Amino acid sequence: MTDSWHIPDPDTQPDFYRDVPVKRLLAWVADTILVILICLLILPFTAFTGLFFFPFLLLMVGFAYRVVTIANGSATWGMRLMAIEFRTLDGHRFDLSMAFLHTLGFTISCAIPIVQLASAVLMMTGPRAQGLSDLVLGTVAVNRRAGM
Repeated sequence: MTDSWHIPDPDTQPDFYRDVPVKRLLAWVADTILVILICLLILPFTAFTGLFFFPFLLLMVGFAYRVVTIANGSATWGMRLMAIEFRTLDGHRFDLSMAFLHTLGFTISCAIPIVQLASAVLMMTGPRAQGLSDLVLGTVAVNRRAGM
């Protein structure tokens, strides 16, 4: 498998985008559960003072988790479980800087509910199922097994 290819056309190759919004939601649920478990494992190492800043701990661990996993495979572990991955519009996998920027956009959209709602609507209605961060950065989530 090569690392570079062109983004598939949703009209001629719809299998790349089939069920991607649902898979992204399920991947988000799996990733959220995993991040919560990681944070619970970290708590004893903070002498349980982490309970006082647990939301901040979740934010930091979740951010680091997303950046590292996306930079190392163009997908979080939840996304890998759902067989989807991110690509740039020129077909490349994410590098560290793109993983950071996409995670930053995701985090900002999660912090502002109207932005998150707009992103979800875009994913459900757009031909390439792109969220707001995807549109801004020129990225797309595609099914891994579709012809790869």
